[in-house]
Amino acid sequence: AGLTGREDAEAEAGAEPAPAPTSYDFSGRYVLLAEDVEINREIVAAFLEDTGIEIDYAENGVEACEKFAANPEKYDLVFMDIQMPEMDGLTATRKIRELDNGRRTPIVAMSANAFKEDIEASLNAGMDDHISKPIDQGVLLKTLAARLAVRPGPLAA
Repeated sequence: AGLTGREDAEAEAGAEPAPAPTSYDFSGRYVLLAEDVEINREIVAAFLEDTGIEIDYAENGVEACEKFAANPEKYDLVFMDIQMPEMDGLTATRKIRELDNGRRTPIVAMSANAFKEDIEASLNAGMDDHISKPIDQGVLLKTLAARLAVRPGPLAA
């Protein structure tokens, strides 16, 4: 046991974070991050900082739909919060699916609502995957890599 006992508490709670792979190169890829909470946008940006990916931000579902509609071919993936003001993520996903011109851009839910019913509602709205909050960097990177069909490897120098 450590001096603070923190290690034991974390181990008991299963709170030990998974090691985050840092060897993904998403250069030339664009994601749209629809998230109304600024600190959550900052966390995702920090997690993706060294991957080369470009991020556009939307603070609600209406803004996400507007940005997507303006240039649907630009985005390789959309991260969609579920609970947002003006238009929730489920409604925004349905609208984006109408605008997607058959491309089927991957949409990944990012939500604290991780019950089976919540995940099913996301999938039924047209989302492809679900990441639970608080967001784990390793899960975020692996999900992004899987949806973009990018394999881990050495980052370009």
